[in-house]
Amino acid sequence: MKALGYHVMLELFDCDREILNDVNKIEEHMIYAAKKAGATIISSSFHHFSPQGVSGVVVIAESHLAIHTWPEYGYAAVDVFTCGNTVDTFTAYRYLKEKFCAQIVKSYEMNRGELYGNNIVSKAQELHVEKLEFEEKELEKRGKENA
Repeated sequence: MKALGYHVMLELFDCDREILNDVNKIEEHMIYAAKKAGATIISSSFHHFSPQGVSGVVVIAESHLAIHTWPEYGYAAVDVFTCGNTVDTFTAYRYLKEKFCAQIVKSYEMNRGELYGNNIVSKAQELHVEKLEFEEKELEKRGKENA
């Protein structure tokens, strides 16, 4: 089995609230995290919300790093999505954890675009997707009947 990409989703808790509201610092940290991890930076875009919070993305040749912050809760959600095997996602993770002064980190990891055989999704996974679509249609149908 081969995957096209690797996705690490981080939840950073009890972070430095001032940093989480500083769009320039966040962009600086996200760009440096990408560089430190060995990524090739294409561009970046960051936005400061009023009254607080920052969202942004660093587009890399290997995919992206993204962040959304809630300074009022000391919380940041970070995605590190990479393709290939040249970027060390955990170097980026460790760097960001340190720079945002996160006291608690939850992480979720997943392979993206898993390929089987000749780029065909396994029958078991295909059936799972069809089952979800069927269940969704059934719920919608029942909702209309009960209306």
